[in-house]
Amino acid sequence: MKVIKITGARQNNLKNISLEIPKNKITVFTGVSGSGKSSLVFETIGAEAQRQINETQNSFVRNRLTQLGVADVDKIEHLNVPVIINQKRLGGNVRSTVGTATDIYASLRLLFSRLGEPFVGYSNIFSFNNPQGMCPVCEGLGYKQTISIEHLFDKDKSLNEGAILFPTFQPGGYRWLRYTESGYFDNNKKLKDYTRAEWDLLLYSKEHKPKHPGKNWYKSATYAGVLTRIENDILKKDSRELSIRKDDLKKIVVSKTCPSCKGKRLNDSVLSCKIKGKDIADCAALPIDELLEFVKSLSSKSYETVLNELQRKLENVVNIGLQYLTLDRITNTLSGGESQRIKMVRHLGNSLEDLLYIFDEPSIGLHPKDLENIAGIIKQIKEKCNTVLIVEHDPDLIKIADHIVDMGPLSGRKGGEVVYEGAFTGLKQSSGKTGRYFSTIRTFNASPRKSETFLTIKNAQLHNLKNVTVNIPKNVLTVVSGVAGSGKSSLISKVLPMQFPDVKIIDQSLFAVSARATLLTYLGISDSIRNLFAKSNNVSNKLFSRNGEGACPNCKGLGVEKIDLAFMEDIEEPCEVCGGNGFDPDVLKYRYHDLNISEVMNLTVDEAKIFFNNNTFTHHFELLVELGLDYLTLGQRLSSFSGGERQRLKLTRELGDHNNILVLDEPSTGLHPSDTQKLMKILNKLVDHGNTVIVIEHNLDIIAQGDWIIDIGIGAGKYGGNLIFEGTVAALLKNKKSETAKYLKRHLQ
Repeated sequence: MKVIKITGARQNNLKNISLEIPKNKITVFTGVSGSGKSSLVFETIGAEAQRQINETQNSFVRNRLTQLGVADVDKIEHLNVPVIINQKRLGGNVRSTVGTATDIYASLRLLFSRLGEPFVGYSNIFSFNNPQGMCPVCEGLGYKQTISIEHLFDKDKSLNEGAILFPTFQPGGYRWLRYTESGYFDNNKKLKDYTRAEWDLLLYSKEHKPKHPGKNWYKSATYAGVLTRIENDILKKDSRELSIRKDDLKKIVVSKTCPSCKGKRLNDSVLSCKIKGKDIADCAALPIDELLEFVKSLSSKSYETVLNELQRKLENVVNIGLQYLTLDRITNTLSGGESQRIKMVRHLGNSLEDLLYIFDEPSIGLHPKDLENIAGIIKQIKEKCNTVLIVEHDPDLIKIADHIVDMGPLSGRKGGEVVYEGAFTGLKQSSGKTGRYFSTIRTFNASPRKSETFLTIKNAQLHNLKNVTVNIPKNVLTVVSGVAGSGKSSLISKVLPMQFPDVKIIDQSLFAVSARATLLTYLGISDSIRNLFAKSNNVSNKLFSRNGEGACPNCKGLGVEKIDLAFMEDIEEPCEVCGGNGFDPDVLKYRYHDLNISEVMNLTVDEAKIFFNNNTFTHHFELLVELGLDYLTLGQRLSSFSGGERQRLKLTRELGDHNNILVLDEPSTGLHPSDTQKLMKILNKLVDHGNTVIVIEHNLDIIAQGDWIIDIGIGAGKYGGNLIFEGTVAALLKNKKSETAKYLKRHLQ
């Protein structure tokens, strides 16, 4: 049997492990968060395969390829060319769409250039990114950005009182003098009392020299209306202020559908070309399954190849469970799970063999029904003689493995070992947490909490919701289920807060903090720890901050140095002065209980709980252990946290509160099943404190333990948006209509 042979892997917490992975098989890597799965699969195997492929290219090409770093491993033998499909969201700006990312729009453009009538040009002209095809008014964006006068001015104030609500235009700001000293206005007059002529002069006047300016007017200065000034000085593409004032501009700039193309992005000539009464923008706005039906209805002997190619690409998107998307959907609005599946689509049509495919939790964001499709696609990829490696927590995807590598036994320093390797059948008998989960009998909540009061969402019609009215019981744990794209998030994360503004949404979004923020700063206990060091050593607590006096003078506390390699990509190396810890080496002579500040920052939460056990702030660490975040280190930067970790960390701020309405969107994301049990304890504790907890989930273990279930569906997009079921888990299991019920029954057997 052919194998990939790994010898002496030590990346991050890996304990010098060696193993063999069978080729042309599906190998799933399991284990609790922080056990070393990603360190082995992505940062060792994937990084080394990518590095070796990159080295075959010249420096010009290498500079433009993905760089994953150099793995800490003795050697890896018999590697294949890698295809790494991770959860990193498809970025891009508004010009990048599902259609452009999958290349389906290119096939659609070709179709319209051949079958569309009247003939208006070849395929490139149907691109909204092509100057010949784009709408001249919005330049192919589909919208026009305008400045909102209501948000830019306070009409109840005068210029002297600060009526212009934008930096540099406020009293004392350098641009403010251009208006108060122009000689045009009574600076104490309220803007609401301005005449039409005064308003036009204040807003729209073109650049010119005023005839009778005030005594403080600069001789070289010119006058221009506020809107003219912002557009000319700030909104220009090459303006330095554009990035500086980005957050301020968000408050005053509004986007409106382009009045010329009505959001279709293309010019009138291109839109005049139609197939069966539809222009190309009409087709791009259809859900992909509807577009597939439209394409199937077309026939042309001359262009049969074009039709077949387009049909095959659309079928791949439907098979992957994204039939509810439209080709004109902008890629940066897709979730991580949707992005990963879009990346998968690109590989379904190729005939390449002997590749190494690496997937990062492809189950994320997917209902068990959708997972069947993903499992089928992964098997198709393997059947082309490819090797597939998957990092995964979901039981249904773990079961499709030909070979399993279970990492552990625990997280962080207590992980990094191979606990089990072999077939799925032997996993149940293994000693690790994954094995214990599969050997445990599954149960459901047969004694749910009851409620006498409800939150009633009335007539929800956002996106695909079809006039949904539903009762959500108070002071219990409600789980909202349904396939991806069914309308769950629209109902609970969007409509519920509209109708009940007191709702708190605890999501997976990035923290609104600085790039240097760490776990300790988020918990608010950095000063407490610095004070312990200061008191023990009789010095200033500022010495123990990487952002203050304690910062390494070479790297300014960042711990890394960027090395400019001219025409090659910049690389980051640990700082040679501080070794990567970010502290001035002189600070490390000061100790608290035998550890210096750098060693304390490297403690895991679990270790910190023991180390600081007599201090008032250790309850923070106990909460994190309860949430399954015991493997995080105190100095870990918040920017490195996953979406699931961010959400669970945000939960710590809610645990002491009472009588809140809390919404969590897929809190089980990235969690090992054993940590899902910890999450359930936290959710139940929140309810026991008098809170109403509403969880949007696909995880069958969480659905099984809910007090009340609301199921939305029955499908995605136009096939969703209906209330399928509301009631207890016991009642759900008897329901014949719900897709969730079908898979929950199977899960519990």
